[in-house]
Amino acid sequence: MPEQVYFMVSENGRDWNALNNGEPVLVSRVGEKGVRDPYILRSHDGEKFYMIATDLSIHLNPDWGRAVRAGSQSIVIWESEDLVNWSEPRLVKVAPDDAGCTWAPEAVYDEERGEYMVFWASLTARDDYNKHRIWAARTKDFKTFGEPFIYIEKPNTVIDTTIIRENERYYRFTKDEEHKAITMETSEDLMSGWKDVADFSLGRLTGYEGPTCFMIEPPAEDEPARWCLLLDWYRTGKGYQPYETDDLAEGDFTASSPMKFPFHPVRHGTVMPLTETEYDALL
Repeated sequence: MPEQVYFMVSENGRDWNALNNGEPVLVSRVGEKGVRDPYILRSHDGEKFYMIATDLSIHLNPDWGRAVRAGSQSIVIWESEDLVNWSEPRLVKVAPDDAGCTWAPEAVYDEERGEYMVFWASLTARDDYNKHRIWAARTKDFKTFGEPFIYIEKPNTVIDTTIIRENERYYRFTKDEEHKAITMETSEDLMSGWKDVADFSLGRLTGYEGPTCFMIEPPAEDEPARWCLLLDWYRTGKGYQPYETDDLAEGDFTASSPMKFPFHPVRHGTVMPLTETEYDALL
């Protein structure tokens, strides 16, 4: 069943095994009846998990022109308390009324404001669908959302933003469509003060999109945490390529050994660290 949500687990973040015999774990029968770009988030209080995804099925309707100019203005949302038992999917409109699409939604908890910010890429009719911008809306419960607002405005199209937090700083990775490359920015506040990480080592790579970043090794006694940035090498069709660093602030990532995936290609998903209890429950 194409364009649904599949789960994989790993003990080391590098060698992955499919769950549910390789069949979809979450299936959308709402909206366009297909979901892409799934993003999973552990709630800030640790009580539940949210899964959000693009409401889009190119399998059922292969017209990309329609998808970007007359596509869904909603995202699909699931909730779970244990990663095993999930709510039915719900369709929630988040994009502005003139949006032609609502792509690659992700979310981050805003520590300063005590609420979540969901963000995504949209084309809008107000400029004749000239370029993608990153839009956002705020929520406390993933049911009721505030008014959408432009979060990232650049001279050119930007898509596929992901945000992580370490040591009181946020780090933001985004695909710049002009150069077909990934940018890296940092700020102490989600809403302002973003600056490019000057020495980001992957900034000259081209043909990549769909970044996702996660802690692949927690900090030890005298060792910092190690982070993995997965980039979808869409130009070659090879899917995720891993790059690692032990210093996010410097942005000095180096290529690591290819990951072992049960599907090919694996692209535009999310990785989330698990407790041993959660891992065992999923198995």
